Amino acid sequence: MTDHRTGTREEWLAARLELLEAEKELTRRGDELARRRQELPWVRIDKDYRFQTGEGTASLADLFAGRSQLLIYHFMFGPEYTAGCPSCSAIADGFDGSVVHLANHDVTLCAVSEAPIAKLETYKQRMGWHFPWASSFGSDFNYDFHTSRTEEQWQSGAVEYNFRTTDIRPSEGEVSPELAEIASSTGTDWATYTRQGPGVSAFALDDGVVYHTYSAYARGVDGLWGMYQWLDRTPLGRNETGFWWRRHDEYDTPMVTE
Repeated sequence: MTDHRTGTREEWLAARLELLEAEKELTRRGDELARRRQELPWVRIDKDYRFQTGEGTASLADLFAGRSQLLIYHFMFGPEYTAGCPSCSAIADGFDGSVVHLANHDVTLCAVSEAPIAKLETYKQRMGWHFPWASSFGSDFNYDFHTSRTEEQWQSGAVEYNFRTTDIRPSEGEVSPELAEIASSTGTDWATYTRQGPGVSAFALDDGVVYHTYSAYARGVDGLWGMYQWLDRTPLGRNETGFWWRRHDEYDTPMVTE
């Protein structure tokens, strides 16, 4: 028996109309934030970053693939990992199908990880993805955009992430069995796993010059989780308990296709 509040259809409609006004205000606020993102100053990138792709070595400008805008998803897959982060993998399931639509809006969507390209290509094939994925192994790119940190940085506690310096080391006993399982699923321990972080960065290519225009990290990436948008509309919401995101080929219940 549910202990949630129940009511009549008339009571539901009155509450729903009140909520609708709040949803409309959130939509208007979201439109305003999008406009402000687009008004951020562009920062010229002069550093010669080099990446490895399935087609060979590429520059940051090459990742645009002939378009004027580039979105990079900073996918957590460190050199020591044997598999990609399960949460990043769930996000990638959602954006894999968006690549072709973004391309027709003059936007290339590419994932970048620090793991060597051979690992990325093998994992990409396992997951059945088609989006472009580049390796920044041996490059400063992930470090300059604050999604990778060295072991020394991690040990010092002085890690820059989400536009602030913070200590991401867990306190004694803070790593729960669920967190340890997440790390273990990538073939690492928690300390190694968290030397990577998720994020999204945007770039523009104008007259041969690359500019950094936007980045977001931590919960700033929430909007890219297609599953969150669906779950936020369910009766129980996100219902985050235990190791709740897994890779799509690891669930006990097979995906329903009929």
